[in-house]
Amino acid sequence: MKEEQVILVNERDEQIGLMPKMEAHEKALLHRAFSVFIFNDKNELMIQRRAPEKYHSPGLWTNTCCSHQREGESNIAAGKRRLQEEMGFTTDLKETVSFIYKAPFDNGLTEHEFDHILVGTYNEEPNLNPEEADSYKWVGLEELKEDMQKHPAQYTEWFKIIFEKYYKHIQQ
Repeated sequence: MKEEQVILVNERDEQIGLMPKMEAHEKALLHRAFSVFIFNDKNELMIQRRAPEKYHSPGLWTNTCCSHQREGESNIAAGKRRLQEEMGFTTDLKETVSFIYKAPFDNGLTEHEFDHILVGTYNEEPNLNPEEADSYKWVGLEELKEDMQKHPAQYTEWFKIIFEKYYKHIQQ
């Protein structure tokens, strides 16, 4: 199977090339990504615990799902595709805000992403792909904020950044 390509971008989110995902993470090159936040009617956020086999941030809690757009794929289409692949469902999504972040990992890889935050609503149970996520839970934002402050090592770097800097954009 061919390695997935990421879309390399500049600081204005303009495509400047394609590169295999691992190479982009090894070289810490800026590339396009998205983070999906799914809420239920009680305004609880569905978070997932990343599978233990993930190549970075295994076993950490994070937003509902995230990944990289494919060439020619809109942010919304990419978010819906990945939501189905990771969590086993799809729902309408809307774009909110985007930002650039850089987070190095212990394994020598670095996430350097132009991240688009997508938000949607869903009230059913997910059907987790065990290669992607080994658990999920619904949690209120205030409870989550407190737990992130008490136990920051249990959460992914990008999730902490989004939660700290873009909290108002993910609220329903």
